[in-house]
Amino acid sequence: MLQEERFLRIRTLLSTLSRVSTERIAQDLDVSRETVRRDILALESQGILRRVHGGVVAQGPEPEPPLAVRQAVREREKRAIARAALQLLQPGQTLFIDAGSTTTLLAEALSSLSGLTIITNGLNVALKLAAADAGRSARNDVILLGGRTDPAVQATHGDTTVAEIHRYRADVALLSPVGISVHSGATSFEHHEAAVARAMAAQAKELILLADHSKVGQASRVTYASLVDVGTLVTDAGARALPAFSALQAAGCHIVVA
Repeated sequence: MLQEERFLRIRTLLSTLSRVSTERIAQDLDVSRETVRRDILALESQGILRRVHGGVVAQGPEPEPPLAVRQAVREREKRAIARAALQLLQPGQTLFIDAGSTTTLLAEALSSLSGLTIITNGLNVALKLAAADAGRSARNDVILLGGRTDPAVQATHGDTTVAEIHRYRADVALLSPVGISVHSGATSFEHHEAAVARAMAAQAKELILLADHSKVGQASRVTYASLVDVGTLVTDAGARALPAFSALQAAGCHIVVA
């Protein structure tokens, strides 16, 4: 892995989690602790992070990286998660899907089902679903929620979006959190993203979280669902080695590993 790619992945972790252990960085990047130490020193000299005992913290709160950047990170794992989540769904259901890199890949996979009603605030999610339905006789009904637009995450948000969510009841909400942990539940970095996710979770019979292993055991700034509200967590095989994986299972969280 090139140094520039390692820098990007470290910054992505920090922008969503604010504090990351050295061990977690080494595991996530699959490199040695010595390589991580050199990268941390280089990023600290650039003013991007600050070393603390056992890890690093961001120098200041930053928004999540743009969606296009996040889609390139752990794409293979996210596609596996999307395929596994698809197995939990049935034709004819009504779904809430929020904006995110993993849920965008889920939208691509949903072309194998028909008769769904899909309500989303994700512009890319809606576009992927529309493209998948092109030329098909059995299509899914896609509803794009109104509201203010956010170019960074390519989604709608705000009071209008939340109000529209409360007009519907869904069978399943499929959400992609920034972090999922025993104590903090499902979390997001931005308050407006959390407000949308919280409303979708409240208006659905079942909540399914889609989170790759880098998010397992992590907590971001805003909680939108407690662990007891999570029906299923779908993650990738890399999560099995994490202490947080066992902690979530012990706490009663149903986990599907892609």
